[in-house]
Amino acid sequence: MSDLGLSEKRSLVSVRVGDALPERALTPDNVQLFLYNAALWNAHRIHFDEPYTRNVEGYPGLVIAGPMLGDWLNQCVEEWLGDSGRLLSIEYSNRAATYIGETLTSGGTVIAVDQPSGEVQVEVFVKNAAGEVVTPGIATAVMEAE
Repeated sequence: MSDLGLSEKRSLVSVRVGDALPERALTPDNVQLFLYNAALWNAHRIHFDEPYTRNVEGYPGLVIAGPMLGDWLNQCVEEWLGDSGRLLSIEYSNRAATYIGETLTSGGTVIAVDQPSGEVQVEVFVKNAAGEVVTPGIATAVMEAE
């Protein structure tokens, strides 16, 4: 199992099942969450109104938008690929709420390499501070042979 850094050039022949993508620590703040949801036109108050979030919805704090977690998975794979390939698809499922103030971690592991097609499948994740996977997924990318 290898663990190539983001700056290292990789090719399809160098990627192996079990390779780990570099993990990224993510600690969003209120402004990032607000701007992200504004760009999506997502006006659900659990993403910007803390008294409402706590007192009406019963959450312990502002809830990080699910699509934001998916975008972090996408970024994790894209950064790992660099100029060596491109992301074809990504599927993920948000399994638990995450909150402002938490440090989350994104990463992944190569689970399949198909040399003839150039496709690589990566099991991706976002974990909370307790190490629990809150957003699992599968990404498919195509990579250059050399």
